[in-house]
Amino acid sequence: RGGACAQSGGKMASTAAGKQRIPKVAKVKNKAPAEVQITAEQLLREAKERELELLPPPPQQKITDVEELNDYKLRKRKTFEDNIRKNRTVISNWIKYAQWEESLKEIQRARSIYERALDVDYRNVTLWLKYAEMEMKNRQVNHARNIWDRAITTLPRVNQFWYKYTYMEEMLGNVAGSRQVFERWMEWQPEEQAWHSYINFELRYKEVDRARSIYERYILFKAVLVLVHPDVKNWIKYARFEEKHSYFAHARKVYERAVEFFGEEHMDEHLYVAFAKFEENQKEFERVRVIYKYALDRIPKQDAQNLFKNYTIFEKKFGDRRGIEDIIVSKRRFQYEEEVKANPHNYDAWFDYLRLVESDTDAETVREVYERAIANVPPIQEKRHWKRYIYLWINYALYEELEAKASKRTRQVYQACLELLPHKKFTFAKMWLLYAQFEIRQKNLPLARRALGTSIGKCPKNKLFKGYIELELQLREFDRCRKLYEKFLEFAPENCTSWIKFAELETILGDIDRARAIYELAIGQPRLDMPEVLWKSYIDFEIEQEEYEKTRNLYRRLLQRTQHVKVWISFAQFELSAGREERLPRCRQIYEEANKAMRSCEEKEERVMLLESWRSFEEEFGTDTTKERIDKLMPEKIKKRRKLQAEDGSDAGWEEYYDYIFPEDTANQPNLKLLAMAKLWKKQQQESEAAATDPDKDIDESQT
Repeated sequence: RGGACAQSGGKMASTAAGKQRIPKVAKVKNKAPAEVQITAEQLLREAKERELELLPPPPQQKITDVEELNDYKLRKRKTFEDNIRKNRTVISNWIKYAQWEESLKEIQRARSIYERALDVDYRNVTLWLKYAEMEMKNRQVNHARNIWDRAITTLPRVNQFWYKYTYMEEMLGNVAGSRQVFERWMEWQPEEQAWHSYINFELRYKEVDRARSIYERYILFKAVLVLVHPDVKNWIKYARFEEKHSYFAHARKVYERAVEFFGEEHMDEHLYVAFAKFEENQKEFERVRVIYKYALDRIPKQDAQNLFKNYTIFEKKFGDRRGIEDIIVSKRRFQYEEEVKANPHNYDAWFDYLRLVESDTDAETVREVYERAIANVPPIQEKRHWKRYIYLWINYALYEELEAKASKRTRQVYQACLELLPHKKFTFAKMWLLYAQFEIRQKNLPLARRALGTSIGKCPKNKLFKGYIELELQLREFDRCRKLYEKFLEFAPENCTSWIKFAELETILGDIDRARAIYELAIGQPRLDMPEVLWKSYIDFEIEQEEYEKTRNLYRRLLQRTQHVKVWISFAQFELSAGREERLPRCRQIYEEANKAMRSCEEKEERVMLLESWRSFEEEFGTDTTKERIDKLMPEKIKKRRKLQAEDGSDAGWEEYYDYIFPEDTANQPNLKLLAMAKLWKKQQQESEAAATDPDKDIDESQT
């Protein structure tokens, strides 16, 4: 039995071992492909979408103390560092990290992050720009200069670095530094726009000779840029620059040098057209003809269409047009007809066509072309699409009035145009005013008033009100002006200029009470576009009327709204100029009140400005006591130092700056005491050095 059991146990063990070695595989009964195929990409996408759906929103966190804030900073920095560690080449992670540190005013950390990012990818333009913008935003000018220098040294072909560097230096008023950066840029032979930026920079500071020298480098043969940009337009720009600054002989020499430079093999019509127009402006008509003929004889006809056109225009202006009139007019008319057929809403083509027709044909033909032109109404009722179209009507009306001398047709043109405009959406004030001025020229005042009244009723605008009021003022219809001003102010109550003009009108008419009431209504408006101008006008009005008490009340009311230092100074100067015996005490009292009110002002420069004005007053009108008092109130200008750190975190020295310390400020008293003690110590030290005969000299110095 034991042997049998052992034998059976051995069989079972072998059977179990066999099962472990050969696992069973499920048999696939149906090996046909499924009807709906699912790819691995689809599986991954669905898994990602479900992951986003199941992700709960982050809880809102409120930070209440410093420990929580430090914990929050630590977590955020760890998150940013993990993102960077996962993929160092994604620059957006570095920028977000640095901007977050910048938002916490951790400028040194932000610099460190930017420097680490530059070590990863120093060719990234955005990274350099963000770094420099951070320094400029925080007014770290020297740091910004260092970054720009590194950027243009590392990537000198990125023009954006040069533009921003020069712009920063110019905004700082460092013209010499900006010029030096431009010179470094020009050594790299940049594109054309860079040279023009340099030239415009010099012209902004009236450095015409420097600009000319840059142009010479730009276009001269065997110079810097002629090998890179040998283009006709560069010569033309140089010549126009000389012409603009009234150096006509230099401009002519530039054109002649350009003709010699390009020779007959590379002739360009644009150069000769510009040369001819220059001579035309100088009234050298024979030279113009020689230039045109010289160019037309040597340039192929298919390349000289613009040249031929300008030559014909010149001959029409200054020459005998009998020989070329029929050919030129018919040719141009055919071209314009083709243009307006291809695009009927090309109003520039219609303007050129009408200009040609007006100069060479009869009135009926001109009217026919005008009618065809104004029939092409813009399809969209938006004002920007009608701005060119409306001038067709204006030119039509002016032609009928001035050239054809037909006043009835002119009136019909104006009325038809005004009926066509969609006044509920927009209008053109110039059209109403031109129509009214036309009726006045025809001595038909009722129609002019009716037109302007209709315009104000349908589509009120500031320009319409001003034109109507000006008309009635010229006619001395002051009651109508009052009514128009009332309507105008109902339409635009925030317009300070209208209130002031209305009050000035009443002042001229001698109705002071009405003018004062208008000013009171004006300053009581809840919203004004220029309130400071209105208040100044009101105060000047009361001063002219010698109503000094009312002027004082006005200043007090204004000071309730604003505590600006200029208002206080103006108030004090008013009291000084009031011309009474009490003017000096009143003026001094105003300065006292202003000084008390300005103690809480954060802008120390404004308070210094007030005290300087007060001191100038006391120097002229005060006594020794008052002068001594104001001298005690004057602040002390203290030079302070603050520590600077380099980009790597090391000490970069100290920076000096100026601050004002006012004796009246109690917060600054400890500092003042410290300064007084320092001065006393210095004085005692000097006295001890002078007392050389004192045997206890060393003891006294040590005690001091």
